[in-house]
Amino acid sequence: MSDKPKVAFYWCSSCGGCEEAVVDLAEKILDVVAAVDIVFWPVALDFKKSDVEAMEDGSILAAFVNGAIRTTEQEEMAHLLRRKAKVLVAFGSCAHLGGIPALANLWDRDSVFETVYLKNPSTVNPEGVLPQVSVAYDGDRVTLPGFYDTVRALDQVTSVDYYIPGCAPTPNIIAGAVQTLLSGDLPPAGTVLAPDTALCEECPRLDTKPEDLTIERFRRPHEVLIDEETCLLAQGLLCMGPATRAGCGQLCIRGNMPCTGCFGPTSKVRDQGGKYLSAIASMLVALDEDAIATALDGIPDPIGTFYRYGLAGSLLHRRKMTTVEA
Repeated sequence: MSDKPKVAFYWCSSCGGCEEAVVDLAEKILDVVAAVDIVFWPVALDFKKSDVEAMEDGSILAAFVNGAIRTTEQEEMAHLLRRKAKVLVAFGSCAHLGGIPALANLWDRDSVFETVYLKNPSTVNPEGVLPQVSVAYDGDRVTLPGFYDTVRALDQVTSVDYYIPGCAPTPNIIAGAVQTLLSGDLPPAGTVLAPDTALCEECPRLDTKPEDLTIERFRRPHEVLIDEETCLLAQGLLCMGPATRAGCGQLCIRGNMPCTGCFGPTSKVRDQGGKYLSAIASMLVALDEDAIATALDGIPDPIGTFYRYGLAGSLLHRRKMTTVEA
């Protein structure tokens, strides 16, 4: 048996982009494969849950879990990998902060099921059948994972040692994190393995950001011809750079689009959305109610804008559902 360090990858509630990000390492993935034994990666290779259960506790050097926790099966796998791995890594925005799946926390399980299985115009379901955890069928019993009301980040169900941010994490961030883990010179538990500075500080347009930035109204990208060199905030576009961790390589900004905040906040910020709300409130020149309403017309989806990747891990966590709403 190989004496190389063992690593595992697992996919919970997410789009699959984090799995693709590992492949995006390109030829560097060969260095990873040469340095470690991948002992569990069900999306890519034929591994079973029983293979992990048979391993000794703590025998895996690092388990990289991407995706938020939405089902009982995902929580069970999170606990299993926590036991088997010396280091558990929240890999990507969804595991780190809840990600886009956590926007479902604006609703509950019943309303999600109603929309998907009963009211969706592309769904034909005249009997109104909804998923059940356990159903008897033809002499057998069919089971499905339980579906929770609330989407949670990985560290809300088990302890996490390190975080790799991003939607999806960039190859340089992934490679740097793997090198750090293999080096044995580990940072303190809880560290986000990315620069702890705001994206604005490394933005290629920083020199064009006015010292006293004021905004009359916010505009959406399709409403303006975006200048390729000027600070996006100065153009009235909602760029999350002031409240977002650096390390992504400014990919969106270099593509002439505003930052959407996928790397999450720095260690100095408790709530990314709250931080950004505070920032834009200080920029608005509108003073009366009508002017403020006009200025905010360019933000039709505040929750989806300010908490796009981090609602589960925020101070808000989820919307409180009343009996009438549920």
